[in-house]
Amino acid sequence: MALPKLSSVERDLVMLRDELYGGSWDAMLSDLKSRLEGKPYVFKLARRIEEDVRLIEELREIEKNEGVNLAEHL
Repeated sequence: MALPKLSSVERDLVMLRDELYGGSWDAMLSDLKSRLEGKPYVFKLARRIEEDVRLIEELREIEKNEGVNLAEHL
């Protein structure tokens, strides 16, 4: 099965995950959710966090189902 074509926002999230969170979706989601809750966080995203969280969950599912690291396909 061919991987879906990623939007520029999705590509940015994959790159940020690898660069800032050592490739961990869990660490990235935890950081974003901490920001939403007013807790300390690592970085600010210009886009709405809720949308980023939704996209991250979709991207993580693609990687899980396809057994790939999307960063290798950018």
